[in-house]
Amino acid sequence: MADVAAHLGVSRQLVSMVLGDRPGPSAATRERVLRAAEDLGYRADTAAQLLRRARSRQVGVLFTMEHPMDADLVEALYPEAARLDYSVALSAMLANRTERQAIDELVGLRCEALVLIGMSAQAPEDLARVAERVPVVEIGQRTNAAGTDSVRTDAVSGVRQAVDHLVGLGHRHIAHVYGGDLPSAPERRTGYLEGMRGHGLDAYVDLVPGAYTEEAGAHAATALLARETLPTAVVCCNDQSARGLMETLLRAGRSVPGDVSVVGYDDSRAARLSFLRLTSVRQDVTRIAELTLGAVAERLEAGRTESTHVVLPTTLTVRDSTAPPRP
Repeated sequence: MADVAAHLGVSRQLVSMVLGDRPGPSAATRERVLRAAEDLGYRADTAAQLLRRARSRQVGVLFTMEHPMDADLVEALYPEAARLDYSVALSAMLANRTERQAIDELVGLRCEALVLIGMSAQAPEDLARVAERVPVVEIGQRTNAAGTDSVRTDAVSGVRQAVDHLVGLGHRHIAHVYGGDLPSAPERRTGYLEGMRGHGLDAYVDLVPGAYTEEAGAHAATALLARETLPTAVVCCNDQSARGLMETLLRAGRSVPGDVSVVGYDDSRAARLSFLRLTSVRQDVTRIAELTLGAVAERLEAGRTESTHVVLPTTLTVRDSTAPPRP
């Protein structure tokens, strides 16, 4: 590295930035350093590779560590990215790591586009500024930030299907553990309300505060158990919430679905666990991945500039957590 710096009359720090493929140096400086490194035999294979590659063809994916659905989506993105000759770079949001930091890291890695899974804490105008630099596709929500694309599922229809299923089994007192203002939660709440009212069950509407975590589901179950009468069925805002609710009910000696039928949302891996066998609203992660990276390719390869927003249908996967109410 010192030889390259001396040969060019530049600092070792600058050479390090170029060979480390970090942002900062201009394109002309980067090419000059890489050519010198290759000529001098310093990691010639890496230098030559970076020199030949005008584009990174790398897509950055921002996700959280909390939700199994995020992991399912990440897994689905990899093969689709490979099919389109892209690589994937991951950046996680953590309690001590902001979304802004995660985005900056991905941009610094020369990602050509960003995929944001789930919640975005960025104000629309801030996300629009990011979209001015690289294409941005949101999965699971639409912030209406200028220049962004989105792929999500029809949450209203999905939860209405869950209510229809429970009513078809004979349930009337159906509660909904809702997710507050989290991504897609308002739409899921709307689907529940429309479903109940569509069946003439306005008097049985029962909204229980919650969130997309097992802890929130457990708290909701505790609140329900404190009542004199349990609802005969509960539609949870996601599978994690449903799992927390079911485990708390079972520990309290209540049977699922004997005492309470439970429906989740996402049809994540957790829903398919043998001890849960959770009835859940399914989101097609493979199709979501295809459309997400298709939107990226349209931006990068075809030069599309207008925004696209896709809403996919959902289906209800019926398993063992729902049954007719006891007489």
